[in-house]
Amino acid sequence: MLTIEHLSELLAKHRAAAAAHVKEFSIGDKSFHFNAPEFRPAIMGVVNLSADSWYRESVCLSADAAIQRGRVLASQGADIIDVGAESTLAHAARVDDAGQNSKLIPVIRELRAEGVLVSVETYQPSVTRACLEAGANILNLTGTEGSDELFRTVAAHDAAVIICYVQGKNVREVADFDLSTDPIPMMQDFFSRQIEIAQRNGVKRIFIDPGLGFYYRNLQDSAVRVRHQMNIFLNTFRLRTLGFPTCHALPHAFEFFGEEVRCAEPFFAVLAALGKTDLFRTHEVPRIKAVLDTMKAF
Repeated sequence: MLTIEHLSELLAKHRAAAAAHVKEFSIGDKSFHFNAPEFRPAIMGVVNLSADSWYRESVCLSADAAIQRGRVLASQGADIIDVGAESTLAHAARVDDAGQNSKLIPVIRELRAEGVLVSVETYQPSVTRACLEAGANILNLTGTEGSDELFRTVAAHDAAVIICYVQGKNVREVADFDLSTDPIPMMQDFFSRQIEIAQRNGVKRIFIDPGLGFYYRNLQDSAVRVRHQMNIFLNTFRLRTLGFPTCHALPHAFEFFGEEVRCAEPFFAVLAALGKTDLFRTHEVPRIKAVLDTMKAF
């Protein structure tokens, strides 16, 4: 059981990390003041263009539907809209580059024409290039291969990047997660290397994402997975010593929440906020906004 004593002990052990500041920047015409006491963490709403995505509320099977969902999420309080055309589920169909681009580009162009900030989730260089050329503001990078090329493309378009922690070549090719030790030092080492590569290639605006929504084989047991996710959320502030803001994709824990699965992301948002998360990736924008606004009122 998570208790206030656990939180107190965690803070006492890592108090210096809790006080660390991260880089602040603007994306498009929106400024993100991650260190300001009055700053409400930013929200990224999800639009899935893959029929394999299990979170049905976010699935859009046409460009028109995706554009409309993006508009609605922005009106509900999303600062950024994240679009993707290939599900991260292990059994989901692969979508080739042309197929991804045909789905993503019309949505990106329309939302950007309306002034909405757009992130694209991919690990493919040609999809990255086409989407950034279409106006996407952020690459949500879910792979590790070809980092130099991808980061050069991001820099060439003056875009931002979300570097996801992936134990594997990409989100679709992960096996087991190393649960034998404290995961934060492993993540710090990974992010330090990737940040160095990104900066060497000219990228200036960086988020880091611990990748809690990825489907590692040994995290299929619900109790193991949720314990791991809760631990990372509460320890997220330790990653702030890297100097960059943290993004989290909020998970679902449907084994625990059952028919109330849409309440899972708001629950995890509380833990993520306590861990000083800067950007919340969610399918449930109004619910997460309500949670964050309430916590901010304390």
